[in-house]
Amino acid sequence: MHCPLCKKEFQAESSTAMPFCSDRCRSIDLGRWLDEGYSLPEMSNPEADETPEDDWAQERLKDTEEAAGEAP
Repeated sequence: MHCPLCKKEFQAESSTAMPFCSDRCRSIDLGRWLDEGYSLPEMSNPEADETPEDDWAQERLKDTEEAAGEAP
């Protein structure tokens, strides 16, 4: 197995700091998270993903409404 931080190959069974090869690599990784060295990408407009890119959603809604109106 390879350490995700230093890329050193190590035996997973012998590591006390899984998935890292050592406590040192585990501490470095934790420090990066705490210093905000890692982050998730920020979406400028979260509602943009909810907007359909084409008219498919509108057509589907129209078909559903028509089907509901035709039901007995």
